[in-house]
Amino acid sequence: MFETAIQLWSSGEWLSVFSNPQKRLFWGYLLSALLIALLWLMVCRGQNFITSLRQIFSRETWLSASARADYLMTVINMTLMTLVTPKLLTQSAVAYLLFENLHLLVGARPMIVLPSWMVAVSFTLCLFILDDLARYLVHRLLHRVPVLWAFHKVHHSATVLNPMTVLRTHPVESIIYSIRNALVQGFCIAIFFFFFGEQVSLVTVLGAAVFNFMFNFLGSNLRHSPVAISFNRRVESFLISPAQHQIHHSIAAKHYDRNFGVALATWDYLFETITYSKANQKLKFGVSSSHKKPHSLLALYWSPFTEILTGLVIVKSKPQPQHKSDVVAATLGVSK
Repeated sequence: MFETAIQLWSSGEWLSVFSNPQKRLFWGYLLSALLIALLWLMVCRGQNFITSLRQIFSRETWLSASARADYLMTVINMTLMTLVTPKLLTQSAVAYLLFENLHLLVGARPMIVLPSWMVAVSFTLCLFILDDLARYLVHRLLHRVPVLWAFHKVHHSATVLNPMTVLRTHPVESIIYSIRNALVQGFCIAIFFFFFGEQVSLVTVLGAAVFNFMFNFLGSNLRHSPVAISFNRRVESFLISPAQHQIHHSIAAKHYDRNFGVALATWDYLFETITYSKANQKLKFGVSSSHKKPHSLLALYWSPFTEILTGLVIVKSKPQPQHKSDVVAATLGVSK
């Protein structure tokens, strides 16, 4: 495993996070986010070019203790996941298992013939919608289940947001999302190939699914940034704005467990977890925590395990609490 890590770094493969259009931190998406932020600040906020640049590239954002922790976690997590991902559940395994079982459940394989472009668009759209819904549901569980929140809290411990904050995640959470990704993609692939066979293809731009490309190109990296771009209320009922996601990171009690959506706000709207942005909103980010060093790598990687073990010990010492879940939640620091 150590030799694999050395090969990863010596080959420069780790740089794919910035060179691969399938990754959110692809340099093209970062550049488009910069241009969108500049236009927003200059046109909508009436700032001049220099003031806008200073806001975007402020020292408080990029050189803070929080940002430095983001950078270090990005490097460590990329290395760890490169080593671990091949051993996890894959979309191919899920697709094959489901495809074979569909034969048993349905019987003879129906072959539906449609124009190839229609099958490709339908597959790409279904994959995007189902993936976004699954992200919403998993994200909500990460907040609501105390044991999962102990790990997800690492991401919310960021006190300053920058695009690299997206990779400020505990490896356990990364594994959960990797499995979710395999399940969703495997399910879609199996269903479409069962009914449409070789007609199935993905509509892509630069190798990335077209809807994911559009989401990233149109400013996904501004969700974690010092620029709070908001949409009008009607649009924010359908699409999550950068300002709405920043509300999700807010430490204010009224913002707890709001705006779980990734690209679509539809799920937040339907399940009543939506909060709309306000002009010139002032937010403070982070979590309520007993840790004196919230940006310490040791605390970020190890504290979730100690919190879970501590919570289990306290619950075990009180075999019949009035509200057992409340005891666990309080112990694990569910309150942000």
